[in-house]
Amino acid sequence: MKKLSEILSQLDTNAIIGDYEKAEVEDVTVDSREIKRNSLFVAINGEKDNGHNYILDAINRGASAIIVTDKNFVSDEIFLEKGCVKVVVNNSRLALAKASSIYFNNPSGKLTLIGITGTKGKTTTAFYIKNILENAGFKTGLIGTIANYINNEEVATKLTTPLSNTLNKLFGKMIISGCSHCVMEVSSHSLDFNRVDYLGFDAAVFCNITSDHMDYHKTFENYFNAKKKLFDMLPKDGLAITNIDDKSGLEIVKDSKAKISTYGKNESDYRIENISYSFNGTNFTIINNNTRYELYTGLVGHFNAYNATSAFALFSEMGMNKELIIDGIKKTPQVPGRFEVVRGKTKTAIIDYSHTADSLQQALDAVRKIADNKHSIITVFGCGGNRDKTKRPIMGKIATDSSNYAYVTSDNPRTEDPNKIIEEIKTGIKKDNFELCVNREEAIKRAIENSPEGSIILIAGKGHESYNEVNGVRTHFSDKEKAEEFLMELK
Repeated sequence: MKKLSEILSQLDTNAIIGDYEKAEVEDVTVDSREIKRNSLFVAINGEKDNGHNYILDAINRGASAIIVTDKNFVSDEIFLEKGCVKVVVNNSRLALAKASSIYFNNPSGKLTLIGITGTKGKTTTAFYIKNILENAGFKTGLIGTIANYINNEEVATKLTTPLSNTLNKLFGKMIISGCSHCVMEVSSHSLDFNRVDYLGFDAAVFCNITSDHMDYHKTFENYFNAKKKLFDMLPKDGLAITNIDDKSGLEIVKDSKAKISTYGKNESDYRIENISYSFNGTNFTIINNNTRYELYTGLVGHFNAYNATSAFALFSEMGMNKELIIDGIKKTPQVPGRFEVVRGKTKTAIIDYSHTADSLQQALDAVRKIADNKHSIITVFGCGGNRDKTKRPIMGKIATDSSNYAYVTSDNPRTEDPNKIIEEIKTGIKKDNFELCVNREEAIKRAIENSPEGSIILIAGKGHESYNEVNGVRTHFSDKEKAEEFLMELK
């Protein structure tokens, strides 16, 4: 419990209506359904809903105070009559971030907090970092796309980066559980929506950046500037690790106050050489300060050499023993749905989360290198509904140009017509080596059953996801489960 006055003393407020000196706070929330007596409710204008619509519900449920941006949405008289304090601010998202940090006693400042951002590779890099830390004996939390973890306890998640109040609550639970570190995927949305403001990041890793989320950001510049915020937030004694091979790798850290270290195939602090991979894993060399380190990871693909190297650079700069880092990378288990190999007797499926044009191209490049012209490459993919439409024809061209055959199917159409999405994908296809199959299960079945012996079937887009979303309703669906089922049925 905290005094409301303690929180308000550190917020930028335009007006406070009510007796805030006596008010107490026992929780911070943006969901009126979660309100209990003495909750602080923050009314946020979301992409789909306006939190101000729930102010009266929050008051009636016993909120002690409500933070608003629209001072006239509910009159001062109603607040005074109900004994609820009205707090007017310019930016309720910033207020939520600050209030959450104060209420939960700044928990991120008590952890070594490592942020990871980029278009692709965040999840795998986070798993490398978590595994290296645990291999070295540190209890570690993780916040990311697949799930949140407090040590080995999984905590379900809906957002790559949760809202500020949820984040601070999770950090508090990590501390209680003995965690000293937390690794966190930091999405462009979370940075743009101020979810990670006032967090005490000690280090940040940049993986790469390619066009994505244009439905929200509108321009690549806006997308880039959102990602850049993470590095601008780092303190002088912080650490920034950046991919020098990416055209934005140096630009994204140029204003950072932190120490900067680079990695990549080009001249860098941690140079990658001799990448080779098969279905059994990836071997590569890292050169740092004229010393060569030979590494192996069970995760497949040149992109995993990059992900592992960013983790190697991070902990080398933090002073961890190099052999401990190398061992942690070697022991990192398969990340669900990230170029995950599913073997059958005569064919192999690869489940991958590639849902952007660039990530699909990279996945297919990796498959082609393993196939080595000896195996047919079959691709099953679709594009999500209510998301960036510009990538649809591009992905159609990539899938057909880089595969022997492709099945264009649905992938979480959400509220869009899946047939319309497929037709938009089709506009980019110039070859005659594909078929349209709106039912994803049927597409996977056909790809596995009708492909030549020895084929490699890339099932792209959903990765770890275990659901299909149509018209707001989610039903259980797993690409991996379907691939295993149909591969097993082959004679």
